[in-house]
Amino acid sequence: MACRCQVQYNKQMNLEDKRICLLTTTHTYRSDAFTHAAEKLGIELILVFDMPTALGGQGKNALGVNFKQPETAVATILAFAQIRPFSAIIPVDDSGVYIAAKVSAALNLPHNNPISAEAARDKLRMRQLLAKSQVPVPAFTEFNLDEDIESIKAIVQEKIGYPCVVKPRTLNGSRGVIRANNGEELTAVMQRVNALLHAIGGTGILVEAYMPGVEVALEGVLNHGKLQILALFDKPDPLEGPFFEETIYVTPSRLPTQTQAAIAKMAEQGAAALGLQTGSVHAELRINNDGVWIVEVNGRSIGGLCSQTLRFDMDMSLEELLLRQAIGLDVTIHNREQQASGVMMIPIPKAGILRGYSGVEDATSIEGIDKITITAPLHNRLVLLPEGESYLGFIFASGETPAYVEDALRRAHQKLQFQIDEEIPLQIKM
Repeated sequence: MACRCQVQYNKQMNLEDKRICLLTTTHTYRSDAFTHAAEKLGIELILVFDMPTALGGQGKNALGVNFKQPETAVATILAFAQIRPFSAIIPVDDSGVYIAAKVSAALNLPHNNPISAEAARDKLRMRQLLAKSQVPVPAFTEFNLDEDIESIKAIVQEKIGYPCVVKPRTLNGSRGVIRANNGEELTAVMQRVNALLHAIGGTGILVEAYMPGVEVALEGVLNHGKLQILALFDKPDPLEGPFFEETIYVTPSRLPTQTQAAIAKMAEQGAAALGLQTGSVHAELRINNDGVWIVEVNGRSIGGLCSQTLRFDMDMSLEELLLRQAIGLDVTIHNREQQASGVMMIPIPKAGILRGYSGVEDATSIEGIDKITITAPLHNRLVLLPEGESYLGFIFASGETPAYVEDALRRAHQKLQFQIDEEIPLQIKM
């Protein structure tokens, strides 16, 4: 039964049916892309930033809330919605998924189950829900910070075996994800992950059996639980550890049609197991002799600048397609452009201070290269994975075949040079 605020809210929405709330962060790469898409469609966009309300303030089309205080953030957005109603709320990344689901549920808008939306951000909860729905998952177990290492090794030996993979429960982008091949390595890995989580305020740790095989990324949208595949990306660089830094994405996939169909089916099953019903889906999956395995399924779209690899008919960006779906337009009629495309997330070669870079002009002149964007600020500290969480930038390419695109990306990367000075510890004279 809808509460009185929902009835009143829906009545107001009859007058304002082209306003969308976007949950984002101040350091995202994608706010401009959504803003441009909204302007193209004539949609009014409300930007809700992850920052204290006192700093972010409140304007006609902007609001600051603290994503780390979700219940307060939800209440603030609901109060704002009574003044500036919107027809949908879209989280740009994982940090806003739970808040978006809670707000949508309160306003009786299409939404994912808030509990399941939160599970899409928690690797342990995700594994539990997948297993409960009989979606194949590797053996897994959880540990708290600073548990006795000998007890951990005994449990891993009994329940998981080696090789295994250690993962912080709530970090993204392969941060803190490390493979251990034996008990000695597991000791060192657990110490490293514990140190990382203490430094940033993290909590639990997931340990699961290592899944061999090739890895892919799937981008799609859900409509009442039915998955529409927008793109399937191959990851041609092997992700075997000890760290799992992603570099190249290329679409369309070169995997056999039958394998691609199995991937799509597994991604849809995984989304259903988590209770995801509407909006974006970004999934990572592995394929080996035992079939298709879900690494992660998330209720948000592809991160960073990687969405720029995707264009649809009518010169439509991914952000425009997502806005169209959010206001109820049929997006199943739109197909991705036929040419192959890809992106390289430029890895950090060593830790230190970025002082400069060169070779961008030569790299851009390579046939097939569309654009190179260096996103790492000069004179800032660079941190390697698994402690780090960023890249130097992005290389974009397109062409007739995936192999052509992959080759262009690799050749362009070879042209780039980065000056990274060793970080000198600050010495204080006594």
